[in-house]
Amino acid sequence: MEITYTSPKSAFYNNNHNSLNMYNNNNNIHSHNNGKKIYSTVSVNNHPLSRPSLQIQLALQQRPKRREPKYHLQKLQQLIKPSKHSSWRETTTTTTSTISDVLRLMDALGLPTPIDIYASLIKECCDTRDIASAVELHAHIDSSGIRPGLPLLNRLLLMYVSCGLIENAHQLFDKMPMKDSNSWATVIAGYAENDDYEEAINLFVEMQNRRRYHNNDDMIEFPISWIIVCILKACFHTMNLELGKQIHGWLLKVGNSTNMFLSSSLINLYGKCGCVEGADFVFDHMHRRNTVIWTAKIVNNCREGRFDEVLDDFKEMGKLRIKKNSFTFSSVLRACCRMEDDGLCGQQVHASAIKLGLESDDYVQCGVVDMYGKCGLVEDARKAFEMNEEKRNAACWNAMLTSYIHHGFCIEAIKFLYQMKAAGIQPQESLLNEVRFACGSKSPENVTDGMCPWY
Repeated sequence: MEITYTSPKSAFYNNNHNSLNMYNNNNNIHSHNNGKKIYSTVSVNNHPLSRPSLQIQLALQQRPKRREPKYHLQKLQQLIKPSKHSSWRETTTTTTSTISDVLRLMDALGLPTPIDIYASLIKECCDTRDIASAVELHAHIDSSGIRPGLPLLNRLLLMYVSCGLIENAHQLFDKMPMKDSNSWATVIAGYAENDDYEEAINLFVEMQNRRRYHNNDDMIEFPISWIIVCILKACFHTMNLELGKQIHGWLLKVGNSTNMFLSSSLINLYGKCGCVEGADFVFDHMHRRNTVIWTAKIVNNCREGRFDEVLDDFKEMGKLRIKKNSFTFSSVLRACCRMEDDGLCGQQVHASAIKLGLESDDYVQCGVVDMYGKCGLVEDARKAFEMNEEKRNAACWNAMLTSYIHHGFCIEAIKFLYQMKAAGIQPQESLLNEVRFACGSKSPENVTDGMCPWY
């Protein structure tokens, strides 16, 4: 891998514009003249950053010939050569991290680190999510004496967000003398990904207020879909329907309301807030609908108790040959539990899952067991439960236990509790209480007489 520095060009989030050219080369150290500058190249075989070698070519100022740079590079090459058994991404006690190696190499050369080298190391931190290296790299930039421009500061923001250091990112954000839309978007997305939805919304509103203060009527300048999806996700979790409606109105104004990612987020938001008319409006005005869109509509109808529409949408997906996933089946099976047809619809949905090879999925299996149990088909629920022993989760165990309890199979329920204990599954406390009542006693002491393994 060869890293060649030409001039401090930089571009935001675009590696193709970096003056970084990488290719495999033999282990060598040499210098050559190019005009009035002297270039020195160092290769480090088996270096953690290289695949399989690292070459850094830097322009050196002419200096008195006391010792050529080659001497120092050879010493550094011996110091930073890692173990043969270490991975290039690993950080162990015997191998220094790649970021530290490169920074130490640049310091030993006595040369200022170019902006493009910093940009490359920041990208490495984003890829590896190495927290220690991220903090060290930022400290090195601060101590280097350079005044980083907005593109490099935005890269540092992205590095901190990628490493999960959202507080560090916010501190850097507050100190930035200038901010563009990318700066705001990075911090907002960072808070949304860290489930701090209130702060994400507050930053978004603050950004919009500042833009209005500067007489800029456009809501955002950066690519619409991904950042608006973050805000709609925040609105979903905070039940902020008012802000969601405002964003939806702006999307209709600018002509981006039919984007599938945005539409699915809007459908989820309207459904979560109980605004079924809004969800249907978004769905009906879409030109194309994929699995996510249909599943979001099914989930909303199931939440609102419109079970007949759930089954109609499921059948329509089949007619249109829309691919169904495990979440689709899980939601439809939940609706089948409420249909008073002795499990007939549920059996048809189960057969469809088997046909598509999804019957062993965790969500589908749990939904099938729950559906059969609530429809009174306990034996079918047991068969579905035993179909996939390796991937059964706690919800599936509890669904099977619920089937035994609600249909009066007291002895089977107690035996099943022993199976759960042997499998290391903790049943829900409410189900344990129901087992006690089913056994004819409200006292835990009476259940402990060789009957219930959890008391």
